[in-house]
Amino acid sequence: MRKANEMRPVQNSKRRIQIGVMGSAADLKYGKKLAKLAERVGYLVAKSGAVLLFGAEKDYDSLSTAACRGAKKAGGFTVGVTYGKGKDVYEKNADVIIASGLERGGGREMTLVLSCDAIIAISGGSGTLTEMAVAYQANIPMVILKGTGGWSGRLGGKFMDARNRIRVEIADTPLKAVKLAHSLIKR
Repeated sequence: MRKANEMRPVQNSKRRIQIGVMGSAADLKYGKKLAKLAERVGYLVAKSGAVLLFGAEKDYDSLSTAACRGAKKAGGFTVGVTYGKGKDVYEKNADVIIASGLERGGGREMTLVLSCDAIIAISGGSGTLTEMAVAYQANIPMVILKGTGGWSGRLGGKFMDARNRIRVEIADTPLKAVKLAHSLIKR
């Protein structure tokens, strides 16, 4: 017999959409404009009702953590995936931190991306390239924010190889990026 103060299982619940925002780490010296764009993307992901996933860095800021800050400003739910064992990360306001036990350079990125229904990439160095390659292999929709440079700029509008699995889609604004991500998930 269930006690009155126990939670009941939710019946017919539907999992929320999970959108990852990937992008350059601070050691690539991106500008304030890109950080504001990333924050705006995160804000709009949260406003759309999706959960924001991001690469939780331990030692410095990134465009992913800027997206987390934007999502939190919108009252959204955020999940950061970090490398190694500890949960002490740069962005202190994330709702959930997943310590992957894996290192940078593939393991952490794979865990992060495979947890997403779509990803939005902003600029990006080698970590973002790895995340985009994982998304491509797993047929996870990718949207890049036009004009932000990095690997997202190089790969926007293209297929990553001759298999032509999924094209890296391009959006002109943060709002269009989030709307496009949702539409690609529904396909």
